[in-house]
Amino acid sequence: MKRMNDEAYMRMALEEARIAGEAGEVPIGAVVVYEPIDPGTRRSLAEPRVIARAGNRRERAKDPAGHAEFAAMLEAARKLDAWRLTGCTVYVTLEPCLMCAGLMHQARVDRCVYGAPDPKAGALGTLYQVNADERLNHTFEATPGVLADECADLLREFFAARRKK
Repeated sequence: MKRMNDEAYMRMALEEARIAGEAGEVPIGAVVVYEPIDPGTRRSLAEPRVIARAGNRRERAKDPAGHAEFAAMLEAARKLDAWRLTGCTVYVTLEPCLMCAGLMHQARVDRCVYGAPDPKAGALGTLYQVNADERLNHTFEATPGVLADECADLLREFFAARRKK
């Protein structure tokens, strides 16, 4: 079985973003990939698999926590029947905000891969580095800029269309 790469998973997140945008939401999408790792050897115990997908749902759900990555992590926790998302990578089309980066910290994700940076709220490198703050009891890897132009274009087009209305 061929292993997927970061771009392939980000394309899945982009599809979730498009679906959200078509529903009138800000087009941000997320995918959670689970790859259990043996803690002793750090070797993979199984092929990585997508366990959750979501798009923004703040407007439809009237939910301030309805961010794509937040919803995907909640679904992943239900699927794993655990609050710890150890072994998980979160792919999201826009750099997570403080709330979502905080949830990633609390859930103990291994990694977050994001597309476009967020100059107004980015908490994994732009304004803050929640993932690398050693004062916290968990740090995690952040990989920025995967399909960044495509992710940013989707947001730009959405807001341009909205301004025309």
